[in-house]
Amino acid sequence: MSKTVADDLVHVLEQIGVQQIFGLIADSLNPLADSVRRSRIEWVGVRHEEGAALAAAGQAKLTGKLGVCAGSTGPGSTHLVAGLYEAARDHAPVLALSGDMARAMKGSDFFQTTEPDLLFRDVALYTQTVTTAAQAPRVFHEAIAAAYAGPGVAHLTLPMDVLSLKSDVPTSSIATLIPRGEILPNEAAIDEAVRRIDEAKSVVIMCGHGALGTADLLRALSDRLKAPLVHSVRGKEIMAFDDIRWMGGLGMIGTKPVYDAVHDCDLLVMVGTDYPYSNFLPTKGHVIQIDERAQALGRRTPTALGVIGSARPSLATLLGRVQAKTDGKFFEKTVHARKKWDEMLDKQADPARSKDKIHPQAVARVTSDLARDDAIFVLDTGLNTLWSANWIRQRGTQRITGSFNNAAVGTAVGQGNGIQILDRSKQVIVLTGDGGFNMLMGEFMTAVQHKLPLKVIVYNNSALGLITLEAESVGLAPFREAIEFPNPDFAALARACGAQGFTAKQPGDLKKAIADALACDGPAIVDCVVAADEIPNLPHVDASMIGNYALAKIKEAVMSVTG
Repeated sequence: MSKTVADDLVHVLEQIGVQQIFGLIADSLNPLADSVRRSRIEWVGVRHEEGAALAAAGQAKLTGKLGVCAGSTGPGSTHLVAGLYEAARDHAPVLALSGDMARAMKGSDFFQTTEPDLLFRDVALYTQTVTTAAQAPRVFHEAIAAAYAGPGVAHLTLPMDVLSLKSDVPTSSIATLIPRGEILPNEAAIDEAVRRIDEAKSVVIMCGHGALGTADLLRALSDRLKAPLVHSVRGKEIMAFDDIRWMGGLGMIGTKPVYDAVHDCDLLVMVGTDYPYSNFLPTKGHVIQIDERAQALGRRTPTALGVIGSARPSLATLLGRVQAKTDGKFFEKTVHARKKWDEMLDKQADPARSKDKIHPQAVARVTSDLARDDAIFVLDTGLNTLWSANWIRQRGTQRITGSFNNAAVGTAVGQGNGIQILDRSKQVIVLTGDGGFNMLMGEFMTAVQHKLPLKVIVYNNSALGLITLEAESVGLAPFREAIEFPNPDFAALARACGAQGFTAKQPGDLKKAIADALACDGPAIVDCVVAADEIPNLPHVDASMIGNYALAKIKEAVMSVTG
């Protein structure tokens, strides 16, 4: 049997270790689907193409390996775009495949016509239409190489007639299609970093996702420099919550002791983080930033020194050269403040704190405490992110992922599906708000269809809670009619889908509902009805923000009286 362009593409994906393609079958993709059916790759049918892109992004973010998704002509491809921003913004390698009309129909305003190369130009590092069999092998190689080099999204438009063409020359150099390796730092830059660290009396090390896998080096450097370790939300998973050096996060998903340490230290060393919230970073310029991406250096806060390099070799080199510090007062001060802050968090997370309502902090803490030591938490975006990221106490080999830079609501279930299908024996737990779950709840049926034991914990407050908080922070009364909504019975919905559903409406229900869900076979939803008026902790509040909240509450009170 002669090989086709579609066969060659599928062969390449097989050779580089792709296990699944997520998408919806349609006429333009039939030749590709036929090739997949005859391969070792699994076609994972989803309910919405955005869910396909999210699943591929979830896999790529967790593993660093290429995720693949597909959408058909026109709307099938446009649906991919929103989900692909997940991979683009979190720098995860994903290949997106768009089916397209036969070439003879191009330019004739044909049914479902679009211009995919224009459509995907913003989200993709590389986008190209395959027009001939001779062109295809080079383009396949170029696209995958670009996705890994970014890392990020590469996109191919595949006209259905081209997919069926006979392919005489297969794609070559497949062995070169590999993830990007580590970058060694410049010796002169390291020498300058060592000088500045040695001169500083107090040092804080801020860790981002780029420092994942360097926990041992970070601990050793912290001990040598008496330096508190702090993290971005995406860096939270680097080491266990209860490590005495691991002080917590910076910003809204963070703590006051960390904010104080970052602003009081003589030198902040940022490693593998492009932390975007400049208002939480120091402005005095005593900052060293270490990152693989040259464009990330110095763009968030005044920075004295930028070091281009991967976290592991950079930290290892610093550890071997910096002088040990003997004064541990700054470190101990931060440890003491962190202990007090954690005691406050523990009280807020106690289910017995209230007799008649569930506080959202308790949902996160109970889920965290009951999860396996190797569980994977997938966080959605919204007020629920603050509850989950601030109250999960990670341990063991647990992983935490979510929509960190794209910050898109409704992405967690799709990403969870992609992660869960990699290993059905793993415990994958989605924590999502009701608003986010409503957006793409159809992707829960993807989990049911493919027998993925995904566990979905829903913070149900019948509102878009973060929108309320954001309005009040600038002195505006929330537009209640726009942000409050009715919900279905999520537990009943789970059962209607063929899964298991559990409900917690009172504090006494919470532990059993979550425990039963985590213990059951197959997918499940826990509908946690939580207090809608809970205000998260604010690690840093200035006078204007306090005034804005007060003004907003006054406006709300007046509006409730006047109707």
